[in-house]
Amino acid sequence: MKLGWPKFRLPRFGWPKRGWPKLRWPGWRKAASWSLISAIWLAVLVLAVAGYFAYSLPDVGRLAAETRRPSIEFLANDGSTLATYGQVYGEPVQARELPPYLPQAVLVTEDRRFYEHVGVDLWGIARAAWVNLRAGGVVQGGSTITQQLAKNLFLTNERTLKRKIQEVMLALWLEQRFSKDQILTLYLNRVYLGAGTYGVDAAARHYFDKPAQAVSLYEAALLAGLLKAPSRYNPANNPDLADTRADVVLSAMVDAGYIEREMAREASQDKAVRPVTAGAGGRYFTDWAMQRVEEYIGVPNQDLVVETTLDPNLQGVAEDTLVRELQGAGAELNVGQGALVAMTPEGAVLALVGGAGYGESQFNRATQALRQPGSAFKLFVYLAGIEQGLEPDDRFLDAPVTLGDWSPGNYDDRYYGEVTLREAFARSLNSVAVRVTQEIGYERVISAARRLGITTDMQPDASIALGTSEVTLVELTGAYATFANNGMGVLPHALREIRSRDGAVLWQRRGGGPGRVVAPDALGRMTDLMRANVAWGTGEAAKPGQRPAAGKTGTSQDFRDAWFVGFTAQLVTGVWLGNDDGTPMKGVTGGKLPARVWRRFTQRALQGVPSRPLPGAGVEIAEDSPNLGKFIVRVLENLGGEDDSSKAPSPEPTPAQDSGHKVRGVGN
Repeated sequence: MKLGWPKFRLPRFGWPKRGWPKLRWPGWRKAASWSLISAIWLAVLVLAVAGYFAYSLPDVGRLAAETRRPSIEFLANDGSTLATYGQVYGEPVQARELPPYLPQAVLVTEDRRFYEHVGVDLWGIARAAWVNLRAGGVVQGGSTITQQLAKNLFLTNERTLKRKIQEVMLALWLEQRFSKDQILTLYLNRVYLGAGTYGVDAAARHYFDKPAQAVSLYEAALLAGLLKAPSRYNPANNPDLADTRADVVLSAMVDAGYIEREMAREASQDKAVRPVTAGAGGRYFTDWAMQRVEEYIGVPNQDLVVETTLDPNLQGVAEDTLVRELQGAGAELNVGQGALVAMTPEGAVLALVGGAGYGESQFNRATQALRQPGSAFKLFVYLAGIEQGLEPDDRFLDAPVTLGDWSPGNYDDRYYGEVTLREAFARSLNSVAVRVTQEIGYERVISAARRLGITTDMQPDASIALGTSEVTLVELTGAYATFANNGMGVLPHALREIRSRDGAVLWQRRGGGPGRVVAPDALGRMTDLMRANVAWGTGEAAKPGQRPAAGKTGTSQDFRDAWFVGFTAQLVTGVWLGNDDGTPMKGVTGGKLPARVWRRFTQRALQGVPSRPLPGAGVEIAEDSPNLGKFIVRVLENLGGEDDSSKAPSPEPTPAQDSGHKVRGVGN
């Protein structure tokens, strides 16, 4: 009997014996062939596109190169920082050297999965797409920190498919080339954080006056909050908005497990933010100063420190005084804009306000706007006349005058008859200014204006006497400063010194201007006229108490521009009010709101400063209108013995006035 393994039949797998099934679709071989060919061509196309974008990638060898615009830091005359232009980088820092909550705040804000992805976060992109789809707009981005670094280092901000593909390719390259900590360190040193600062150290020094290693938890949250919108969340410009954003970052850090909720609550109570950027007027000044830097040394190619003439205290007073008037009486009188320039008699600009608000408009109405000065231009008319031999006590006829088809009138069509040159200037009588211009010639008026620093175009016709040629406020104020500077020419200036960041002096102001432009005798006579304007003339509202002052009002046609420019022994100030579109104001003349702004600013600016006599001044003018004599008698006689207080008195003629001088303009 044989023993053996039992026989059994293995189960049958596969197709039955009748064979493989036949495909019934006759074109399957052709379809498969085309599919294979298409896949090959698609792969070739993808490789070609990738090759093109790879070939057009920027040079990654400049990773460590300085690829930034030089920074220019402007300092006030007390050494404090006014503003910084360009790109400011701080000291390089390592991520491991920083307080852990600073990089954590950045990660929780910008890229929570930073240590998990390979440079491109597909999950993050999908999440952002879903959030944006639900919101109906772009509210969240999917770019990683690595992608942002790639863009910041090598690419531009253009929104194109090419740039996005290059960004992804560079991000993958960075992830292969550097460790995560190295990438985070590069990002923290290069990211833009507002106010011209790049990197956490520069931002910490700018906003908190401390290095990045010393920031608190709240300050770290505030810096991280800037990443979403550096200008919008700038703590110097929008402290409340920045604070709200910092609280959002702190809450996110709690959710991510970086800090405890109690730590976040305590940190949110630390609001030690130091706003260091200049106010609205300060930015107008530094914009103007920036133009001067480029004029003196060309386009900067290195970091600079610029010492300026601006006085922060006076700047604050100027801004406050002007804005208060614009928001108060100005709003009721349809005054939408204004400008103020204050300088030393030598022309060093101490305060400059170029508009109602820098945030709303960066157009500088103190240095860029060309406006008609009205009667403030009569300074040059009377100076030219005095240089041709006229005296303050010379008499002119104030009466209607006609030149061809032109018949200029006085304000309110009032005429005073026989008046002195002093009274004509003080009361801003147009007919006398026209007569003086006709007597001496237009060319001499233009020559006087040019000599005192007016560079704008001036038309040589009769209307120049009434200030129809346009000027800038800073130039007109500089012209008046000539008389506070004892007749020496004045060049309004903003800069004292320009030096490199390492201390090398590149430019330094030397010299005081063009020298003498007004002779001493003409200086005294013109000061006489301008003092009368403030003491009892159209500029009486500008009178700053017992302190001697001189100046002139100006109003253009239809109340489109209103000016007051004047000076004391220590300070020269010009004020302009109006509207950018030339809309008329409601009866605002230079002797009203501008004179009031000038007086209030001057009183606050010189509070505690001893009073000094004006250069070229003779006998002090009394507080009340002096020498009323004959004029009051004449007024009372014309009114039948009734004193009309609306008619401002004129000075009584002095013995020199009553000595038979010829009356000019009779019969014209």
